[in-house]
Amino acid sequence: MPLPDRIAANQSQHLLRLLAALRPHWRADRNLPARLQRLLAANPAFGARDRRLYRALVFTALRHLPEIEPPLSPAPDEAVRIIAWLAADTKDTRAFRAAFATGEPPALDPAAMLPAWVREHCPAAFAPEELAALNRRAPLWLRMQTDTPEKIFTEFAAHGWPWTQPPGLPGALRLDAEADVTKTDAFRSGLFEVQDLGSQLVLASVGIAPGGRWLDACAGAGGKTLQLARLLGPAGHVDATDPRPAALDELKLRAARAQLPGIRVVPHPAADGYDGVLVDAPCSGTGTWRRAPHLKWSTTPADIPAHATRQLEILRHHAPFVRPSGLLVYATCSLSRMENEAVADAFLATEPAFVPAPLHERFGFPGPGPTLTILPARHDTDAFFVAAFRRQAAPCVTG
Repeated sequence: MPLPDRIAANQSQHLLRLLAALRPHWRADRNLPARLQRLLAANPAFGARDRRLYRALVFTALRHLPEIEPPLSPAPDEAVRIIAWLAADTKDTRAFRAAFATGEPPALDPAAMLPAWVREHCPAAFAPEELAALNRRAPLWLRMQTDTPEKIFTEFAAHGWPWTQPPGLPGALRLDAEADVTKTDAFRSGLFEVQDLGSQLVLASVGIAPGGRWLDACAGAGGKTLQLARLLGPAGHVDATDPRPAALDELKLRAARAQLPGIRVVPHPAADGYDGVLVDAPCSGTGTWRRAPHLKWSTTPADIPAHATRQLEILRHHAPFVRPSGLLVYATCSLSRMENEAVADAFLATEPAFVPAPLHERFGFPGPGPTLTILPARHDTDAFFVAAFRRQAAPCVTG
């Protein structure tokens, strides 16, 4: 049903006010979504549907900022028209798009929607298919935590939510609907977690043997911790550490919901070491720009070397906790080879006890090799990097 003129005009003005309030901050504030949330919460006239609409429209503007910013002040109606054309067609945006996506669609230069400095860090991101993926919203990916997913499928079918399972990845599920899955019985029962498929592929590429003892050294809220515990099985064990207590509190809740008793939050790694250590290192987050487009404009090339230095420090710090013949896995959600291959090479150059470990699976990405760059287009994911190193067995000493 078409929007009445009065409602359409109000929505346009609300959107422009939000953009005006955010504009002074969107090239500096890495917490811009929280700022937007405060603005939305401050308007008592906004209901849940309004908040979803304006959030989608603002994120569309941020995703295509070089196209939106120039007309925003001199021709705000044109900025609204472009946003309407570029917004994803969902039940929340459909009426707005019908009202404002008039005239000819904008002629975008896809490469201009990424900061120019990225080309040096990741030339592959500028391939046409990668640009197309990076310039659209990422889908909602789930990771099943059960071998009998019928309850998940039954509940989703009752809601009328379509889903897709990618070939060869039976534990992954893409939900092709706008839905709050956290309110489902299946989620509350721990039958699945929200986790991007690219993130799932990081650990799946390594070939983790069941039953080992692992450390998740940068566990955060525990997305990969839970996946690691499931790969290790009931005989396995995961210690999880992170300098952020709030994140670990969330991990504890998720582990309890998933009924994974093999996860333990610890203040420090065990002195006797581990069969494997996962370092999912803090990074620039350039691989998450599909979901967090504001980071495209608040991240600068000057930020990258600092991340790389810290990543190498974290790898070196945790290397001694790997037992002989054990694995050290390094991962980022970065597009930058300075944070990825360069850090892996620098680690190997200074840690002679470690050698590259072949990856178990590449999921169609080029290889072979001891590193894997997961770009978005092939599987419609965020971007990730993973490298694996094996600690050589201690030499036998005879006397």
